[in-house]
Parts: sequence; C-alpha cells; structure tokens
Amino acid sequence: MSEAHVPAVVRSWLFVPGDSERKQAKALSTAADALIFDLEDSVALEQLPAARARVADLIGARAATGAQLWVRVNAPASGLLHEDLEAVCAAAMPDGVVLPKVSAAGELVAVAERLAALESRLGARPLSTRLLVIATETPQALLALPQYPALLAPGAEARLRLHGLTWGAEDLSTALGALGKFQADGSLTFTLQMARTLCLVTAAALAVAAVDGVHADFRDASGLERELADARRDGFSGKLAIHPDQIGPINAAFTPTEAEIAQARRVVAAFAAAPGAGVASLDGRMLDRPHLLQAQRLLAAVRGAP
Repeated sequence: MSEAHVPAVVRSWLFVPGDSERKQAKALSTAADALIFDLEDSVALEQLPAARARVADLIGARAATGAQLWVRVNAPASGLLHEDLEAVCAAAMPDGVVLPKVSAAGELVAVAERLAALESRLGARPLSTRLLVIATETPQALLALPQYPALLAPGAEARLRLHGLTWGAEDLSTALGALGKFQADGSLTFTLQMARTLCLVTAAALAVAAVDGVHADFRDASGLERELADARRDGFSGKLAIHPDQIGPINAAFTPTEAEIAQARRVVAAFAAAPGAGVASLDGRMLDRPHLLQAQRLLAAVRGAP
C-alpha cells in the first residue's frame, strides 16, 4: 500500500491491562490504531487505584505512539465508573472511553454528560473524548438496541460523542447460562450471531463505526482470519484484539487493497461522467446508486485515496 493510502478509520483496538507496565510498554510499540487501557475485567479490585493512576500518567504524558489512547472503564452499574473517570482524566482527557455492560441508551447519555463536564473543567476541546459502547453484554442490552436511534437523536451530546458500537460474547453467554458459544462447525450460536448482527445494524442506523468483537484464542491464527473475512464482508470497520500478534492481521484485513481503491475510483468516475443520471455503465455492467455509495465509503476510509 502506498504511503498516501493511510487508513482514516480505526481498524485495530488492542486491550491492555491497566495495571501491567510490561504489557503497556509492549502495546505502545505495536502498530495498533487504538490502545484500550483496561480498568475493568483485567484488573483486580484491590489493584484498581494503582491502575487508575498508571493509566492517568500514560494519558497525561501522551506516550510516544501513533495510536489513539482509550480507556475501558467499569460498567455503569458497578459503582466504580465515576471514580474511574475522575482518576484517569485528572490531568488530560483520553481519546475515548470504552463503556462496557451497557443496558440502556440512557447510560450513554449520562456518561456523555460527565465527559462534557470533565472536558470543560480541564479546558479540553468539546467532544474530544469519544465513546465506544460494548452494546451486547447483557440481555437487557440486546432488548435496548432497537431504541438507540430514537433515544440518541441527531445533534444530541451522546450521539455526537458516539464513535461506534462493538459487541461481546463472553459476558452475554454467561448471563444467558449458555454452555458454549460455538456450533459444531465453528460458527457462532444463533443467539450470539443475533447479538453481533444487532450491533452491526444499529451502528449502521446511527451512522457510527461497527467494531467486531475479540477472537479470544490468540494462538488460533486461522480462526482469526476467518472472523476477519466475515467481519469485513459484513460491514464492520475494525476489530478488538487481546494480543499484539493479532494487530497485523487485523490491520491488513481492514485496509483496502490498491485494486479495491482503483476500482472504487473507476466507479466514482463513471458516475461523474454521467451527471444527473441514476445509473452508469462500467465494463459492460450497469451500476446504480448503491454501487456509488459503496465506492465512496471505501475511498472515505482511506486518506489520500480520492
């Protein structure tokens, strides 16, 4: 890929334990587009104060990395979220907050309002800290997803701050009492596939990024490749990672190829040559507006491609 064709979207999101200096140092040297310093599942409660302080130092120092710096806080229902935000935003705002175990759109609104207050107090640019919502980790979350477009109105604080939605299988399967997450052929069970699909469709309805969930077995390279092919085919723009070895394949999967970019340019040019027409012809094929929109979307995802 040429130097000009730099992805404009966040492809790879690497979780990093908030209390592990060693893993943080390794993560900072990776090619991940975003690092998620984790204060939730990977940190024991007694280590949480130290982890908060460590993450705050990393955010404040803006560690030497090209990656965005995000923080996964504890869930709205945990009683720990407020202290997480106060601690990690003590000196500077992160690029974003990953919000887990969300059960209602109103929880997004409350966190968005809190972030606005912190930005104001620190003199940060409004809306500089975005939100990535893990939107499928509770049964209530699945039932709430269809309500998101109506409750998160265009122009509202929470909608403007929302970067995207992602999904998770581990907590949901536990909440359901499921004995497994996969069918015999390796595909997701129907319920988890439904959760993934609802996340994708809701993100599209909100015009925000859809980020595929983690591939938990970081040694299973072939399984990761299958998930990446499915995710890009279906419309996801990136994927969560739990190990540095997953970053290269994720970045490659969500980076349009030179051939794809060239074809998208040809589609756009074909419509430009027929202004006002609803269809265009290219290589003996009739193209309509969905083809144009798809080409424009691909080019918009790559800086320097148009």
